[in-house]
Amino acid sequence: MEKLKIMLVDDEERYLQTTGKLIEKKGCTVFTAQSGRQALEMLKTHNIHVVVLDVKMPQMDGNETLKAIKTLYPLVEVIMLTGHATVDSAIDGLKSGAFDYLMKPADVEEIMEKALDAYEKRQRLEEKIRVAQAKKYMKSPREIIKGDEDQNS
Repeated sequence: MEKLKIMLVDDEERYLQTTGKLIEKKGCTVFTAQSGRQALEMLKTHNIHVVVLDVKMPQMDGNETLKAIKTLYPLVEVIMLTGHATVDSAIDGLKSGAFDYLMKPADVEEIMEKALDAYEKRQRLEEKIRVAQAKKYMKSPREIIKGDEDQNS
């Protein structure tokens, strides 16, 4: 199984450094971004599996960033992180495709549990896509036999 790649997106540098180091100790590759725009730029060049995204950020907030991620990178799973949980922002995020929500301060065990669940979901989706693509290129036994009959005629 490929090593889990997580991106933490938060405007608080200290949070990124501390949480990033703790998650790395769990065996994951960690990327950090201090804004939604920076996160989107990093997603262009890195195959990141799960994004842990702060809702409340200046300029481009978490819900705007989530919508952009889901539009551009639909297989990337996003966990929203908020210290300012409101029912409305949670509903907006879930409607926009967030995998789940965590309340700040979320401990690393909680983040890892959600991230691993999100990663498993992504892997299941990727497998469904691979199977669908394989079926598209595979012929049924009937098509193979018919093809053989056409060639022998």
